[in-house]
Amino acid sequence: MPAATAPTARERATGDAHVLVVDDERDITALVAYHLARAGYRVTTAGTGVAALEAIAAEPPELLVLDLMLPGRSGYEVLDEIRRRDDTRDIGVIVLTARRDESDRIKGLAGGADDYLTKPFSPEELVLRVGAVLRRLRAAPASTGPVLRAGGIAVDRAAHAVTVQGQPVPLTALEYRLLVLLLERRGRVQTRPQLLQAVWESQPDIQTRTVDMHVQRLRAKLGAEGAHIETVRGFGYRFSAEPPPGR
Repeated sequence: MPAATAPTARERATGDAHVLVVDDERDITALVAYHLARAGYRVTTAGTGVAALEAIAAEPPELLVLDLMLPGRSGYEVLDEIRRRDDTRDIGVIVLTARRDESDRIKGLAGGADDYLTKPFSPEELVLRVGAVLRRLRAAPASTGPVLRAGGIAVDRAAHAVTVQGQPVPLTALEYRLLVLLLERRGRVQTRPQLLQAVWESQPDIQTRTVDMHVQRLRAKLGAEGAHIETVRGFGYRFSAEPPPGR
């Protein structure tokens, strides 16, 4: 895949977003493209994984509606390719597939998808989900420098120090690692197994309920800012850059 320069969330134009629809079923591609265009999005399409990667290289979209079962290179491979590249990793991805198994949904979300819809689907719901993902992407991101910031939270990675609204917040080593991971992957769902692997390094004696317990403690220590850590039922957690409700 040739190098491409994708704009950051802040650099993207405030006008109509560019959405790339990738599906090998022409009827579905046309249906999705029609409803997105009607909603004001600029839409392009591709019918294979290879064509999708070529289209992304030529003109990176702001969001990708991606079928998983594609000829040649699968949707999983396309997702993996764009997530591992610095120039495309910020592209939003909504996975669209006929596969309904929970393991497939988890694999897609763990691979970096922002949302997941199974076929058959409601075009109106898809349009709403596209808007929701784009709003998350366009929210002010945390800093990529030595200090991570989101809302009133600041994490000084050099000093391993956390403050909320300027006040120091003491965290355990695991709570600190959990917060940093969620901030670095803000806007993207992190499954419990994924968090166990990254934060606890998948120790065999650790169970998934341990993740829930640590998230609860972390939220409590962060106070009102803890509402940024959203529970995604059936999957895991996501750090939302949008202000918590009521603020």
